[in-house]
Amino acid sequence: MAATALLLPVAAAAVLLLCLAGGSRATNVTYDHRALVIDGVRRVLVSGSIHYPRSTPDMWPGLIQKAKDGGLDVIETYVFWDIHEPVRGQYDFEGRKDLAAFVKAVADAGLYVHLRIGPYVCAEWNYGGFPLWLHFIPGIKFRTDNEPFKTEMQRFTTKVVDTMKGAGLYASQGGPIILSQIENEYGNIDAAYGAPGKAYMRWAAGMAVALDTGVPWVMCQQDDAPDPLINTCNGFYCDNFTPNSASKPKMWTENWSGWFLSFGGAVPYRPVEDLAFAVARFYQRGGTFQNYYMYHGGTNLDRSSGGPFIATSYDYDAPIDEYGLVRQPKWGHLRDVHKAIKLCEPALIATDPSSMSLGQNAEATVYKAGSVCAAFLANIDGQSDKTVTFNGKMYKLPAWSVSILPDCKNVVLNTAQINSQVTSSEMRYLESSTVASDGSFITPELAVSGWSYAIEPVGITKDNALTKPGLMEQINTTADASDFLWYSTSIDVKGDDPYLNGSQSNLLVNSLGHVLQVYVNGKIAGSAQGSASNSLISWRRPITLVPGKNKIDLLSATVGLSNYGAFFDLVGAGITGPVKLSGPNGALDLSSAQWTYQIGLRGEDLHLYDPSEVSPEWVSSNAYPINQPLIWYKTKFTAPAGDDPVAIDFTGMGKGEAWVNGQSIGRYWPTNLAPQSGCVNSCNYRGSYSSSKCLRKCGQPSQTLYHVPRSFLQPGSNDLVLFEQFGGDPSKISFVTKQTGSVCAQVSEAHPAQIDSWISSQQKMQRSGPALRLECPKEGQVISSIKFASYGTPSGTCGSYSHGECSSTQALSVVQEACVGVSSCSVPVSSYYFGDPCTGVTKSLAVEAKCS
Repeated sequence: MAATALLLPVAAAAVLLLCLAGGSRATNVTYDHRALVIDGVRRVLVSGSIHYPRSTPDMWPGLIQKAKDGGLDVIETYVFWDIHEPVRGQYDFEGRKDLAAFVKAVADAGLYVHLRIGPYVCAEWNYGGFPLWLHFIPGIKFRTDNEPFKTEMQRFTTKVVDTMKGAGLYASQGGPIILSQIENEYGNIDAAYGAPGKAYMRWAAGMAVALDTGVPWVMCQQDDAPDPLINTCNGFYCDNFTPNSASKPKMWTENWSGWFLSFGGAVPYRPVEDLAFAVARFYQRGGTFQNYYMYHGGTNLDRSSGGPFIATSYDYDAPIDEYGLVRQPKWGHLRDVHKAIKLCEPALIATDPSSMSLGQNAEATVYKAGSVCAAFLANIDGQSDKTVTFNGKMYKLPAWSVSILPDCKNVVLNTAQINSQVTSSEMRYLESSTVASDGSFITPELAVSGWSYAIEPVGITKDNALTKPGLMEQINTTADASDFLWYSTSIDVKGDDPYLNGSQSNLLVNSLGHVLQVYVNGKIAGSAQGSASNSLISWRRPITLVPGKNKIDLLSATVGLSNYGAFFDLVGAGITGPVKLSGPNGALDLSSAQWTYQIGLRGEDLHLYDPSEVSPEWVSSNAYPINQPLIWYKTKFTAPAGDDPVAIDFTGMGKGEAWVNGQSIGRYWPTNLAPQSGCVNSCNYRGSYSSSKCLRKCGQPSQTLYHVPRSFLQPGSNDLVLFEQFGGDPSKISFVTKQTGSVCAQVSEAHPAQIDSWISSQQKMQRSGPALRLECPKEGQVISSIKFASYGTPSGTCGSYSHGECSSTQALSVVQEACVGVSSCSVPVSSYYFGDPCTGVTKSLAVEAKCS
């Protein structure tokens, strides 16, 4: 069925820029069975998630521009209730929390916004984005047909909508917001809530529509989302997804570009060939809106990470990395995929798809209406390449790939053949010493003063401590005001107690998690921790007691609160027992004894993390304590020169939290190691992906490098404060900057031409062949040297290429002449330029270059 009006992608982009830049002309957003319809025109849209509080306002414009340059039309973000209403009725939309400013920044770049209000967000965010005070409202039950919860949810949702309306940010007002989402993945778990859950879902849908935003609402992972809400898909693949109504478009709200990192887990990544395959298959099979979750993951600053045990890095192997740099070849290859999809847009919006088999595990899908025609040829075999015949012509399809033909004849892109360059990044460690290894004096790149320290006392030190019999669950006690809760009790030892074996007794402490430290008479007796898969702790060890009074202090720490699953809000933490002393002749159960509780640390109450507050607790001494638990450290440092992203390598420390100029850069935990097994040297993109398929850094710390946003730094002197829970040596930490090492590319004679050289067959012009393109990543840089060049059968990866048995002797000189001294270059991959070192063999060109 043809649309009433067709608009070419270039013209559509121009209209969007004009509309958003003017900020005045209302945009009409509706939908039909094929696509979102914007001002009467169906649109094929590419979207990407960027969460505003996981970066900083000074980063937003650059991230958004990189997203636009990568071919995105839409930026998608959750709205995080806990940061906007930390206290009931008191709102905060400042700094990193300035949602309206973020949306306006997207509009300034000429992009649309999908606002996922939720307000439950999951997102590996603390408590799923809910504020903790919500838990304490009398009679409340989360995410079900419960009046207290619905009242609060409606109040906050209305607040967000009114804030956006007040700033004129909905498309119906001339703003960029073309979609909103209510709830989030509720269909995954709603069976646990029974009929009240279904009633709540229908209520949420009706409540959202009644807010009259003038744009469509969606519910993701909700097969029974009521009209007019659009139900959408989340997952690694959504080509098989079908909306619940023939009148709704096929939309993919979360295409997982990688996976999240947990403390104690290996680092997951997703090959771009597989991601591109998933994207192309979705558009091939009728999809018209696809969103990358994440396009830029960012950083879990402060104590925002959920889980529990979600790491501070939320890099997600996204096309733009945690630091705001494009990740190549993922960013570049996906950009080419988006360009290929956009070349097909006139056909995609004009008609419904028609599919046909091309043999086992191979199929063609054609969109043809009048003079426009686009086709997708897919090989969904996870192992074997195929040669297929389509419209009388032979096409080679690598395994697990899609070829895109914008004119139904010529291949503009195959998802398994990467034309984009690869960049290798390097973390440059900054020299803070004034003495070189040979004993000579040097000017340090980073001036770091000596360390001051403050000792965090063991046990109860606050006047507002609470004493009562029995063990209290942690979250209900602290309301997450701090990661830490002290449990303290004492016993009188007479010498003949049945739980004694001489002067020793076995102490058992059972905890719901997440981290436990045991102190006996003020000295550390041991520690234990849970994991992302099982937060429970059972600690048992002999301890030494003395005659008379003995004090047992237990420090329980959370590492982010649960954020997913049915009734996740009721998942507890802390020491709930039993706590028991036992010996050969009996036991003493301390679970019901008198316990004194202290919420948080003394140093937190004294604001030791805030350099603007002077405290007598700090001791300046060259002989500061190291490798001891419960120590605060403070130093001053100069900001690294330049504009490269900055991180701190916390190797040498145990576990804690860090603040730069009073702003938390998150929890650090470099001693939490990934399992020894499960990683692969090279991950085969062919075949279905899962979060455990492609892992790195087995047996190594999950995270050693912690991002310091540039906006946290100031000219001249800066303050760094650490709270170290386990024990470490702060002199071993290092400041680093992230830089591009080499730019590389490898393109074969069998690759399609660079997509920007596409000329449709209808124009009857000569099409260029494949070419290798290099471009320096930073403005003002030029290619200064060619570190490797080989035309023939080279092997390896960027930084470790090697010549094959077949290699042209002219490769290096040809590439040097074309590329050295310029910011970008394009080299045809053809024997015409390099000679033919081996006839009858498909040859490729591999190049590694350095920019400066």
